[in-house]
Amino acid sequence: MVKRILGVLSYVGMALVFGALIVRGRFPEYDQYAIYAAWTGLGLVLLYTLGQWREIVAYFHERNARYGAVAGAGVVIVLGILIAVNYLSNRRNTRWDLTANKQYSLSEQSVKLLQGLTAPVNVYVFDQQTNFDRFRPRLQSYAYNSKQFQVEYIDAEKYPLRAQQYKIDTLGTVVMEYMGRTERATSDSEQDLTNALIKLLNPVARKIYFLAGHGEKDPASSERTGYSSISDIIKRDNYQFDKLILAQQDLPADASVIAIAGPRTDLLPGEGDKLKAYLAKGGHLFVMLDPPDAEPVPMPVLEGLLKEWSITAGNDIVVDVSGVGQLLGTDASVPVAAKYSSHPITNGFGVLTAYPLARSITAVPGATGGRVPQTIIETGARSWAESNVKELRSTGKVEMDEKGGDKPGPVSIGVAVSAPVEEPPAPESTDKKPAEGESAPKPESRLVVIGDSDFATNSALGIQGNRDIFMNSVNWLAQQESLIAIRPRDAADRRITLTAFASTVMFWFSIVGIPAMVLGTGVFTWWRRR
Repeated sequence: MVKRILGVLSYVGMALVFGALIVRGRFPEYDQYAIYAAWTGLGLVLLYTLGQWREIVAYFHERNARYGAVAGAGVVIVLGILIAVNYLSNRRNTRWDLTANKQYSLSEQSVKLLQGLTAPVNVYVFDQQTNFDRFRPRLQSYAYNSKQFQVEYIDAEKYPLRAQQYKIDTLGTVVMEYMGRTERATSDSEQDLTNALIKLLNPVARKIYFLAGHGEKDPASSERTGYSSISDIIKRDNYQFDKLILAQQDLPADASVIAIAGPRTDLLPGEGDKLKAYLAKGGHLFVMLDPPDAEPVPMPVLEGLLKEWSITAGNDIVVDVSGVGQLLGTDASVPVAAKYSSHPITNGFGVLTAYPLARSITAVPGATGGRVPQTIIETGARSWAESNVKELRSTGKVEMDEKGGDKPGPVSIGVAVSAPVEEPPAPESTDKKPAEGESAPKPESRLVVIGDSDFATNSALGIQGNRDIFMNSVNWLAQQESLIAIRPRDAADRRITLTAFASTVMFWFSIVGIPAMVLGTGVFTWWRRR
């Protein structure tokens, strides 16, 4: 009677174990119950095995016991190896992303944000149970890079109270909670998820003002020479932007960064004085200064401001004959930078940046007052700063001539400088207050100057690192160093567009050509055998 009961329990135990495996594979939301069932089933099987101790002892007294023991030991060794491999793979999980654009790997920015988490981020995915799989790969990558990133999948139809609690109106909504703050994402793309994480960690939107009134680039323009694309990226990093006509108004108190993007005329003396006072009080200025025209327009006010910060803008155009620009479809008038100095803006920056028509920007040695400029962007050795701007713009043909004033490469086209605040800053406005649990950055004046403004236009922003060098400069100026990194990129479109003729050829080759070759090979083989 006891043996019969134990036999029944053994079948129940095996059913529980196999059922737990099926549940873990098909219904992950019941994973916890599957684990309990598996342990219960293993316990019942073990109980049945212990109940057969007499048969086991008798078996080992037989002649085949030795062979059975060897076979059993082999099984145990194989199981031990499998358990060890699974344990190591669970503790030492390694992934390889072989896609061309690394679309299944998190960007440097996402990883940096995740590794900097100091408190748990609770993530709730509200959707139908059948749609959870589209979120799992991406969110598992986030959780893989931080133990503070915790994900829960909630079927909004089965648990309407939870959905109502978080005011879910649309299925496929991802809710993130961190230190009492909440943000949402409406897709599984890294761009949307990381943007929500950025806003969660930096809840206060900072303000960037683009100087206007001197022919600068328009942040709202969608033309080739406009800045609408970079303005959209600015918003993703939780910044707001606006235009600033400094001749008509004072400097706004909420300005985190003031950008001067390619002015065609000089600043008024009063505007220069306002910017000097702004920097002296811990302001942050981003100057992108294009090279001079064939008939250069003097800019003594702006260039004088830069000289006070030990930076000189050369009256030249940088020419790059290395041939690297040809890989990007450009000519020698577009210098390319591939190596960068050690600076927070460019640390770990290993992608190309290109600058259509750039001028040299040089750090002046022997700086005083704590204003020590540092070169952050340099062109290659096979480049130079051409001083004969008129000849270059009229004919496009020039040669390196050091005696004529040309400067051999590498040529500096980007400089950054910071200095202690000269004057006590005014009480900070509400938009600059640190978030809960964060400390306020030390007030510091910062200035970044790049000898080109076209690198961030809509037409050039697709070049590998142009977007990142712009945003890294902005984040360093705004003292948001945690956001300085390479950002998520959209998956590359690798669809093949065929012409009508190519489509016809592919059709006949696949429908007629390949079957004809197979048939011909068969007929030839039959004929030879005959």
